[in-house]
Parts: sequence; C-alpha cells; structure tokens
Amino acid sequence: MPKAARKADKSAPVSEPPKKTRPTVVSNRSDKLAKLTNEQEVTAFEQMLMIRRFEERAGQMYGMGLIGGFCHLYIGQEAVVVGMQMAIEDGDQVITGYRDHGHMLACGMDPKGVMAELTGRSTGYSEGKGGSMHMFSREKNFFGGHGIVAAQVPLGTGIAFANRYRRNNRVCLTYFGDGAANQGQVYESFNMAELWKLPVVYIIENNRYAMGTSVARSSAQTDFSKRGASFGIPGEQVDGMDVRAVKAAGDKAVAWCRAGKGPFILEMMTYRYRGHSMSDPAKYRSRDEVNKIREESDPIEMARKRIVDGGIMDEDALKKIEKSVRDTVTEAAEFAQAGPEPDPAELWTDIYR
Repeated sequence: MPKAARKADKSAPVSEPPKKTRPTVVSNRSDKLAKLTNEQEVTAFEQMLMIRRFEERAGQMYGMGLIGGFCHLYIGQEAVVVGMQMAIEDGDQVITGYRDHGHMLACGMDPKGVMAELTGRSTGYSEGKGGSMHMFSREKNFFGGHGIVAAQVPLGTGIAFANRYRRNNRVCLTYFGDGAANQGQVYESFNMAELWKLPVVYIIENNRYAMGTSVARSSAQTDFSKRGASFGIPGEQVDGMDVRAVKAAGDKAVAWCRAGKGPFILEMMTYRYRGHSMSDPAKYRSRDEVNKIREESDPIEMARKRIVDGGIMDEDALKKIEKSVRDTVTEAAEFAQAGPEPDPAELWTDIYR
C-alpha cells in the first residue's frame, strides 16, 4: 500500500458499529406453551404475586433504612423462576446471582427468614451475615445468591458434576444474567459441562440492560441461546414473561439433562421494571418503554386474565389470594424488624481461618 494511502487510513475517522436491535419478548407458538391445569394456573399466579409483593415491601424497607448494603429486586421477572420451578423435581438444585429473592421464595424458603436476612437479623437464613446477596438453604436445595458476577456459573457446573459422579439423577438450574454471560468463566463452564455431559440447565435471564448498558451495545452476539454453539450445547430462546412458555422450555431442557445428554441453555427474554439495584435511577431507558412492557406483557396480569377469562376463579376469589399474600408479606416484615441483630461475637464464626 502506498505511504499516502497508509497515512490516510490512520487519519480516517473510525465509524460507529451498526446499532443492533432486539425484541424485548419473543413470541411463542401455541405448541411452545405448556398446558397448565387450573390448579397450576392459580399456584403460579399466587407465587408470582408473592414475589412481586415481597420485593415491593423490600424496596420500601430499603428506603426506610431497614435494609443495608446492596439490594436487587426481581420485579417483572417473576415468571422465569416460577415456571422453571414447575419443571423440576424435589432434590434438583438451584443456584443464582445476586438478584435472588425471587428464586428463594420460589424454592419454598420462608418469607420471614428471607426478610429477616435482608434486614441483617440473626433469625435470617444466614443468621444476619449474608444480607440480600448471600443466603442459602441446604434444606430447599438453594445453593445461594452470589455477589460476584457469574461466580455461580462454575459453582452450578460443579454441583452438576457431583450429580453425575453420584448418579443421583438430579439436575442443577444455574441462573445468570445477560451481563454475566460475557464473563470468561461462563465459557470454561460450558466447555466442561459439554465435555462431561453434566446435567445442568444454564438459564440466562436477559432483562436487556445488565447493570445499565443495553445488550445491543455490549454484546457482539445478542442471541444468548447461541452462546453454547461452539461447544455443541443446544439452546432455546423463550418468552420469559409467560410462565407457560417458561415451563414448556424448562420441561424440555430438564428432560434433556436428566437423560444424560449434557447441558442445555435457555435464554429467558424478560424485563425488570426497577433499576439494576436500589441505587440505580434507570435513566438509560424511557418511562414509555417500561410502561409498554407492563401494559402488554406483565406476567402476573396475563395470568390473572387467563384465570378469570377461563372461569377458573372470579375476581373476588383472586382478591382473597391477594389479601393472603399481603398478610404473609406484612408478617414477614414484622418478624424481620422484631428479630435481634447478631451478637458481635458472631463476627468470628462461619469464616475461613
């Protein structure tokens, strides 16, 4: 190349990469929607509502200074974890990141113990030492929220390795977000999981913004269901706002893993209504965008409509469920505030030395 041309190349402005756009929600064909029984429809509605009301109360308590540190709410994403729990069996494990309150409740953990942990009380699941991002329940096979981005992915892969080693027919659900999907340890985990055919379902909760950066700006491959392609891991993109679509995809993925075929990736197209954390004003998106999703795709309102329109329950019966949920959340908040803080001597327990 002539010197003049090389010089011109160096001085030429670098053009912006083309903007990528993605739909917020993937529409599912009717054959991708699980047919829920009347009981399952009502149970899913109640569980999603419990998570929503619990998180709203947690947000209020954080604003009152009763919850310290970080706090990441799950409002808007409830259908993902509720649908996946409907697809697994007793003994299967769950592990996730720090947006974890919804996963705990869906696993059957007591709202009182969860709220007590959020407020740093000794009656909490981690005795007041874990707070919002670090609580566990071995009894419920919930192996934690984890505060380090993507740290739970190799841990979930390790749990799946233990399942394979023990031949116990268990499957581990390993949740992480679209931001965590760009971390290197995720791909090390993918390689190991496929190499050894580990029974792990990787669930990518794509709420579009990671901490606040749009997927279109931060990811070269924005279809996260294809992130395991080079390892031979199958993936599927799912409407994460419809609990029926989540259950249908969950049934398929869990059956794949339990049959000894190795890992499976599910990209849940979902949306969080609040900021990344309580300190995030979410100015990177418009109010109109959030309202549009709430009006057209809210998982709880869609479930409510199916229940009423299908003649499963009327509005009066649903109001009774709503009152019961509110009472449970109120009781959890009162229990948490009444509990004692950990004794200062507890600083020296449950630590590595």
